[in-house]
Amino acid sequence: MTDDKPANELARAKSAYLRTAAHQPVHWREWGDEAFAQAQREDKPILLDIGAVWCHWCHVMDRESYENEAVAEIINQHYVAVKVDRDERPDIDARYQMAVSALTGQGGWPLTTFLTPEGKPFYGGTYFPPDDAMGRPGFKRVLQSIAQNYRTHRPEIWSSAGQITEAMNTLEKYGKEGKSADEAVADRMIQSAGRMFDRQYGGFGSAPKFFHSSALELLLDAYLESHQEWLLGAVTTTLEYVGRGGVYDQIGGGFHRYSVDERWIVPHFEKMSYDNASLLVNYLRAYQITGDDFFREIAVGSLDFVRTVLSSPDGGFYASQDADYSLEDDGDYFTWTLDELRTALDEREVRVAAQRYHVEERGEMHHNPAKNVLFIDQPVEAIAARLEISAREVEAALASAKVKMLAARTRRPTPYVDTTLFASWNGMMISAFLEAYKVLGDERAQSTALQALERMLAVAYDPARGMYHSIVEGTVQIEGLLDDQVFMIVALLDAYEVTGRQAYYARALNLLETAVHRFWDEEGGGFFDTAKDLTDRKGALSVTRKSFQDSPTPAGNPVAIIALDRLASLAGRADFREKAKITLDLFAAKAADYGIFAATYGIALVNHMRLPLDVVVIGPAADARTRELVTVAYRAPRAGKRVFSFRSSQVEAGDLPPGFSQTLPHLSLDSGPVALVCSGASCQPPVRTPAELIETLRSAGVPSRLSVAGSVGNP
Repeated sequence: MTDDKPANELARAKSAYLRTAAHQPVHWREWGDEAFAQAQREDKPILLDIGAVWCHWCHVMDRESYENEAVAEIINQHYVAVKVDRDERPDIDARYQMAVSALTGQGGWPLTTFLTPEGKPFYGGTYFPPDDAMGRPGFKRVLQSIAQNYRTHRPEIWSSAGQITEAMNTLEKYGKEGKSADEAVADRMIQSAGRMFDRQYGGFGSAPKFFHSSALELLLDAYLESHQEWLLGAVTTTLEYVGRGGVYDQIGGGFHRYSVDERWIVPHFEKMSYDNASLLVNYLRAYQITGDDFFREIAVGSLDFVRTVLSSPDGGFYASQDADYSLEDDGDYFTWTLDELRTALDEREVRVAAQRYHVEERGEMHHNPAKNVLFIDQPVEAIAARLEISAREVEAALASAKVKMLAARTRRPTPYVDTTLFASWNGMMISAFLEAYKVLGDERAQSTALQALERMLAVAYDPARGMYHSIVEGTVQIEGLLDDQVFMIVALLDAYEVTGRQAYYARALNLLETAVHRFWDEEGGGFFDTAKDLTDRKGALSVTRKSFQDSPTPAGNPVAIIALDRLASLAGRADFREKAKITLDLFAAKAADYGIFAATYGIALVNHMRLPLDVVVIGPAADARTRELVTVAYRAPRAGKRVFSFRSSQVEAGDLPPGFSQTLPHLSLDSGPVALVCSGASCQPPVRTPAELIETLRSAGVPSRLSVAGSVGNP
């Protein structure tokens, strides 16, 4: 479709995804009162399409069906068509995903759901081809059949819709079943990860393969407590294959959304900010533990991608980069033909790069067999031996080839970048960039993170309502969800630990209190994913949810537990600690059954069960001795470790949170910067040199709360 076609209602939408459908012949409506009123007034079922601007198959279905005049005529005659951006409205998406999964056992995007005029689902699926194909019914036939059934079998449709809605009300209900959360739950999750681990190619399960970053974090945490090598091996094997695979952009850095094959070679090419935030932390932690420069290189490449593509010059991190630049391609921006390689490089660079990245006459892309996905196929030494040149010459040729290939790629039509700033995903990326500062000493990463944090607080934060969900074109859009609150609380606490600025601590405390007020279930415990005072309860939004399963980002309730425990310690708030326990207990009976899909719950549980290991460094920020102590504290790999950095003047003035107010003011600071290592209310004597701090950290005992060392063997 072209812009000279008449525009529909979506031309006024803020969402980039919705605006892509503005010139389709379908009479699309946005989700809202007017669409539901029209469906009831005209007694028509609702066709609900949920997708995203980065979604390849959403664009395929747009081109094949929604831009087809004949299909549009059927829709306009028999349905009220509503289009939803899943990134803008994850609350709507989550509920209808549940419904379609219950109906068909499938989910994903595009999500195609048929609703009663009141919004109750009675039929659905994902992608439908325009005509019968690939074992799927054609969309025209589906549309006509449902329209006919709606007229002639109304009682059956109403009964089905009622049953599905009733099932949705029970699918994610968690009651107090008398089970308390304990270390055995986390043990079973780790055992499940061991059973699912792919020893050959890393990752969990078979194709398609997703990253499961929280599961990798859980295994790293367990390794730091138990020192069982298989736990570390599972993580490093996965990160090595991912980093060498096509799911990592070998030229521009950053990660695509997932792999369609078990070897991590061919990705779905969209790049999501949340995947890049989570994986950045995985690689930083792996580098911190192993010292392997490969993990550092991947982390640096990811930072460069986010800075170049997903960073707003005004502060904040954009949502995603699309997979495609047109409706006809599939990752063409990121893939290469051998002829394209020859055009961009000199002869030696071609020979080296073709072997390094497995570029041949026939590649991996079905829509264009000449297109190759770049992945690391051969080590430098093997290429050097084959070409009879030195390894140093190979590395030099690869370095110059990458520069030229990236320059050539930037001249291609570029996939769209969604510049929406989502609060939850910004919180994740802020925390990831602060982790890069801590592990790599990257001060630019710290300043970028703090600039993003200040932007989100200035525009999307309301002291009475918490965080709004998104910033679009400089203004806030959509009421904030639980994820927006808790990820930003964690980001604020991370910023507080790095800077010692009381404003971040105070804002985190206020935001958590607001989240408890608006999202906490006073009767059953745990947090609802939408605020209790939300007025939009149309359709499936009448179904209450307590997000517990990681899909696709860490779930809101486990992240809330982490935030509660961190602020319980800092603020001396026993009520926060109690709410964390209530929430853990709420999900305890079912948690282990979810395995790696509830890994963030496992992380929250092990952190709740053990005393944190706090390292507090006090001294002038400009003093080199202070910086040395902070660097040692940051880079020491210890489970449950938190590092705080305060100025001497803060301590002397008592400008500290209650958790430190009894201990730190009594220190003698006359002899320069000091560091303390504390576990709970017990602190080791202060130390003043990096060597003393390393020794204190090595000897400081934080009892393991996991029995994994005795209960899990090499899987």
